[in-house]
Amino acid sequence: MSDDGFSAGAEGSEGDPRVVLAMNAVLSTVFAALVVWGLSFLGTVEFSLLNVATGAIVLFALTYAVTQ
Repeated sequence: MSDDGFSAGAEGSEGDPRVVLAMNAVLSTVFAALVVWGLSFLGTVEFSLLNVATGAIVLFALTYAVTQ
């Protein structure tokens, strides 16, 4: 196979960091909402916007730190 194809282009592409940050924010928020919902189902914490936002910020910061 030729090295001029899609795989060569994909390997050399860094991508747009804004897209990565946006995906990180969205996925962190969804995952935090699921975790807080599960914990509220168990009666551990209350399902609230503040708890979801706190979880999303913590997850976002952790994934950002790990990937840098």
